Amino acid sequence: MSEKRTRILLADDHELVRKGLRILLESQPGWEVCGEASDGRTAVEMSRRLKPDIVVMDVSMPEMNGFEATRQILAKQPKVEVLALSMHESQQIIREVLSAGARGYVLKSDAGSNIVAAVEALRRHTCYFSTQLGESLKNVAQLAGGRGQRRGKVPGALTTREREILQLLAEGCTNKLVAARLGISVKTAETHRARIMRKLDVDSVADVVRYAIRNGLILA
Repeated sequence: MSEKRTRILLADDHELVRKGLRILLESQPGWEVCGEASDGRTAVEMSRRLKPDIVVMDVSMPEMNGFEATRQILAKQPKVEVLALSMHESQQIIREVLSAGARGYVLKSDAGSNIVAAVEALRRHTCYFSTQLGESLKNVAQLAGGRGQRRGKVPGALTTREREILQLLAEGCTNKLVAARLGISVKTAETHRARIMRKLDVDSVADVVRYAIRNGLILA
């Protein structure tokens, strides 16, 4: 009987990055890229529909960032392995993406040389970190050590809906646009916005943007 194929979903908002990753990954026997998503919301939907074994997830994407997409995927499909892909070396970002449930973290600058080894590690349900991250991140790696520790506490006590709206606000969406994107009323969007600002203890959308940039939810 032939070995089960490894199905991989790629989530990155840059088409060239996805194409390069596809070439590298599909050069491995038994591996196939079953789908490509250009934003986090699409990644969640495609994961539900395609049922991949591994999701390679860009941390910074429009519509829904990699943190939230990872949380939503693993909430419904806990056996899926998520490998975070990012240009950032920030320990805070690494902690948050691992707390969301990702098992590994690869810098985009290292992807060409690390991605195959990283996916192979996740196939074996072990952790993987980009070689450039160094010894200083060993304590961070403990967050991804086992199935029982995968689900970290969500920072800021924001609900799933509030985290979605936070990103849309930080990307410049008005209450009306937020409502249209999420299929809710403008009044509901306004209520969520007020709650978000109260929980973050901020006074303006500019403060929301700064919070989102500082926590890696959007790029500066």
